[in-house]
Amino acid sequence: MKITSDLFAAYLKCPTKCWLRSRAEVGTGNEYADWVRAQNVSYQRESGPRLLANIPENERVITPTETENIKSAKWRLAVDLSAQTPTLESRLHAVERVPSEGRGKPAQFIPSRFVFTNKLTKDDRLLVAFDALVLSEMLGRDVSLGRVIHGDDHVTLKVKTLAQVKEVRKRVEKIGALLSGQSPPDLVLNRHCAECEYRDRCRPKAIEKDDLSLLAGMSAKERQKLRSKGIFTVTQLSYTFRPRRRPKRMRDKREKYHHALKALAIREKKIHIVGSPELKIEGTPVYLDVEGLPDRDFYYLTGVRIGNGESTVQHSLWADSVEDEGKIWRDFLGILETIEKPVLIHYGSYEQTFVKAMIQRHGKPMEDTVAAKALGALTNLASFLFAQLYFPTATNSLKEIAGWLGSTWPCEPMSGLHSIKCRQDWEISRSEIYERLLVEYNVSDCAAVERLVTELRRLLSTQNGDLDSSNGDAVYTDSLKCDLPYRFGKVEYAVPEFEYINKTAYWDYQREKVEFRTERNSKSRTRSPTHTQRSRPISMRVFESPLATVCPKCSGKPLKLRSVRRVVQDLKFTRSGLSRTVVKHIYRVYRCRTCGVQFTNRSKEWPKYKEGSGLLAFVMYQLIQQRVPRRSVAHALSVLFGFGQSISMIGRLKSRAYELYKTTREQMLRRLVKGRVIHADETHASLGGKRVFIWVFCNAHEAIYLQADNREGAFLREMIKDFRGVLVSDFYAAYDSLPCPQQKCLVHLLRDLNNDLLKHPYDEDMKWLAGEFGSLLKPMITTIDRFGLKRLFLHKHKRDVKAFFKRLSKQTLKSELAQKYRHRFTRHQQNLFTFLDCDGVPWNNNSAEHAVKAFVMLRKQIRGTSSKIGIDEYLVMMSLYETCRRKEVSFLDFLRSGEKDIEKFAESRRRKRKQSALPKADEPQR
Repeated sequence: MKITSDLFAAYLKCPTKCWLRSRAEVGTGNEYADWVRAQNVSYQRESGPRLLANIPENERVITPTETENIKSAKWRLAVDLSAQTPTLESRLHAVERVPSEGRGKPAQFIPSRFVFTNKLTKDDRLLVAFDALVLSEMLGRDVSLGRVIHGDDHVTLKVKTLAQVKEVRKRVEKIGALLSGQSPPDLVLNRHCAECEYRDRCRPKAIEKDDLSLLAGMSAKERQKLRSKGIFTVTQLSYTFRPRRRPKRMRDKREKYHHALKALAIREKKIHIVGSPELKIEGTPVYLDVEGLPDRDFYYLTGVRIGNGESTVQHSLWADSVEDEGKIWRDFLGILETIEKPVLIHYGSYEQTFVKAMIQRHGKPMEDTVAAKALGALTNLASFLFAQLYFPTATNSLKEIAGWLGSTWPCEPMSGLHSIKCRQDWEISRSEIYERLLVEYNVSDCAAVERLVTELRRLLSTQNGDLDSSNGDAVYTDSLKCDLPYRFGKVEYAVPEFEYINKTAYWDYQREKVEFRTERNSKSRTRSPTHTQRSRPISMRVFESPLATVCPKCSGKPLKLRSVRRVVQDLKFTRSGLSRTVVKHIYRVYRCRTCGVQFTNRSKEWPKYKEGSGLLAFVMYQLIQQRVPRRSVAHALSVLFGFGQSISMIGRLKSRAYELYKTTREQMLRRLVKGRVIHADETHASLGGKRVFIWVFCNAHEAIYLQADNREGAFLREMIKDFRGVLVSDFYAAYDSLPCPQQKCLVHLLRDLNNDLLKHPYDEDMKWLAGEFGSLLKPMITTIDRFGLKRLFLHKHKRDVKAFFKRLSKQTLKSELAQKYRHRFTRHQQNLFTFLDCDGVPWNNNSAEHAVKAFVMLRKQIRGTSSKIGIDEYLVMMSLYETCRRKEVSFLDFLRSGEKDIEKFAESRRRKRKQSALPKADEPQR
């Protein structure tokens, strides 16, 4: 079956519509769809003669015969031209032939398409591109330009069809696969259903199946995700909703929309309210509804309904033409000025667009006037309802919600689309019937907004979770109970005996009563605490500065004023373990009896901190290398060494280590930038509910961690501006703009290929691509295993790379997934095999991934409870720890040494190992 332009246009709207049209199935009828089709035909008949009027009769042709050779044609313009290939067919509205500009340059053909609307969509451009594709395949040459003639003024829009051809070919392949099958596509409702002739056929079937597409706000990606979990119906989805208590940090933020809660509201036929929404209307409610022609940005009817109940006043402001639009706007402002504290209430964004357009076209009311204040504070009920109130309707449209509440429209089945047709019919006939229909429809919309506000006030008049019987048709989600079978906390029992039995199974009850009574000889039992601090007294050493005997200025006799003491707690490392030490340091303050000068006898060794360097090293070792939580470290110091359980002490030591070693991280970063290879990767961390990103930069011997507020990587360019080596990274786009040679991680690419191949085991194109890539990479890895990362031995594989990309460009790939990978290979072609031209450059980013894993393990211990400076303190110490691991030195020994340069410390350890390996002077050499 040939793919025609009519089938292509149908597929752009809906695959099901394309399938039905290919089977010549007659639609059930849609007044608006019939009107659109008639408008297109009428516009095409009118536009063709307009084009031909400016062309001489001998240079134009209408509906040329199929036997005519288009390549040798002499006409300049053809209207209603049939173009077809063995698989494609299109009825071109018009084609312009541009004569050859010289010898060897063929004539150019420009297809044109007529569209009656004033505003174009992406689908209109794709249809012109489809015409160009059919024409180009028929001529055997590219058609690079197309035109769309549209609107009341017959405006011409040029379309670069070559830029659209790729997208058109994808759609054509999907249509071919659809039509070649014997079964129709999955039925999915979408926005086009309202204007489709098959609407009354598809919707009942979707309702019968209880299909997920009935929920209009759900995207195709979300539906596919649910179907992969075995959820295919709205009823199934409704059982997945779990009420959860929002964290305090999230209570001021807007709740996200829950499709499962919408499904639950539909299943239970009750309104579900999230949180404690408040609808504040402080003044006289003014319900606004506007009718217009979106295609022309023309607003012809403004409905204004003032007040509630029996005192309601309705105004309908009608515009016969565009010139009257300003008049109804001024009338509307005049009505607002007569109302005391008007509060404009509407449903949807169309009225907000109306107000902005009217202010721009016809002027804004004077500041501090009643109208200006009302226009500055519009109340959009659609925004208010979103994610806060879930009505038991498939969509959140005004007609569905208000219809469920009991509102009616006397002019059924009028809708927004039908009102467009009705207005066009009025402009042609000027019949009062159409005007009356539109006014009644607008009045009904205003009444529906009023009905909705009244119901919202009733629903929200009670406190959260305190609904009385009159509000029994609504449910607060905070009052819903989670139905998980096993959870911590109080459990309600249907049978009182169950509660008694359950109490006897509590752990403390078991230990205190059951076990006590089971022991034969026990008459009493005392509970001992789980731990005690060490009761053995700790010996304290005292260091006292020498007494001052003379004044250092005049040698007079000093007078002691006071003593200053500082107690330093520390841990002493021995060969067999650790021991606690307590040292008291004392110095005195004097004043000279003769000259009155104050001075001290404080020694240069006076300690700056209350905790010693050994305790600092032990705490950092526990936090960073052993990944022990701070509370557990404090507990261990209390139990093992008699320190008070002070988490604040752990925090002080962590901050002290940060100040001590932050220059070490900066020094390592400078060395990285001066090197020839940098591995880069990133991950995320939680910061009080906010996500921050952790960046890792490393090589074989050093690694540093940095913190950033986002993942954009704007700081990378400044940080490595002096880097002249090769950056090894994954395929994240932030690295692509960096001005240095790059090597993309081939392991990432290999994993992606493998995962997609497992998901699509019958994709022959993917099998070919994966096999070619594996055959290319395997000999390179063999060379690396034998000779290392040396350009001398790896350079020979470049010809294989060149041949691989040549085969890839010529291979015909029908699979969309394989085409995606071909684009990925081509895009990163210059960065995939950089390691073949360099010494010491790895072909993977495992070095950075290993460093990221180290932080991820620490992140589990932090659990998102840290602050921004707290995260940075961890990152500085993680940089030291990971660098020590790569240099094969002990992180604990480095902290104990007092050295700040890891490179110097590692070099000193290497010298010691070499010296210990040398034979002693009195030892005979072998």
